[in-house]
Amino acid sequence: MSDSRINTTQPHTARIWNYWLGGKDNYAVDQAAGDQIRALHPGIGDYALADRQFLGRAVSHLVTECGIRQFLDIGTGLPTADNTHEVAQRIAPESRVVYVDNDPLVLTHARALLTSTPEGRTDYLDEDLRNVDAILEHAAKTLDFDRPIGLILLGVVIFIGDDSEAYGIVRRLLDALPAGSHLVLSHTITSPEMPDVDEAVAFWNENGTPKLTQRTPEQVTGFFEGLELLDPGVVSCNRWRTEEDAAGVEDVAMFGGVGVKR
Repeated sequence: MSDSRINTTQPHTARIWNYWLGGKDNYAVDQAAGDQIRALHPGIGDYALADRQFLGRAVSHLVTECGIRQFLDIGTGLPTADNTHEVAQRIAPESRVVYVDNDPLVLTHARALLTSTPEGRTDYLDEDLRNVDAILEHAAKTLDFDRPIGLILLGVVIFIGDDSEAYGIVRRLLDALPAGSHLVLSHTITSPEMPDVDEAVAFWNENGTPKLTQRTPEQVTGFFEGLELLDPGVVSCNRWRTEEDAAGVEDVAMFGGVGVKR
């Protein structure tokens, strides 16, 4: 399957992310940019992995402890190990997942996201995060909006530069979900303790696509306004409910949290 929107001459965030995670769905231009960014910020590959592991722990928690059986995963990214439906259906085979992404390369690999247990179901929508109404309309064909839904927004609102638009999109999505639904969100941060991250992001925005926006941990927490934040709140992704001793673990520049709609 080919798509004329795929540009192999310019580095792309989904493919670089895939490269850092050890995947093969990337090109030389992505590897070169990924290596340059890693030279500016050596730990950046670690937060790609931390974000992915955060997804696994959050989805496992929602299925095991909260009884969630359906997920709306927007900004899916390229398929890799332990995608949302794999984590959920491993615990509860009847789980349903709708994936949403507007990256043409992700679309070409969507078949890897559409595997499912016989009891469950997966679906994929080629759509932009900004088109909330279209996302909700399509998702309703697979998900029951009268029952709690896990809304997953990992590393995707970073592509909405305007704060009011970014917060508004998340709020519109949450408003459509019933009580008991959960938001799982992660976001690249800016912090005085991590100046090399700002340098790496600046390099990316000059050379790659799409452009991304950093926000402070406090601004990331703002996406959970009106929700009940689960412990430990919005933290470095490698610190969210890990079983390992957090002592001596360095924060990564990807912060995340989980909140419930009451």
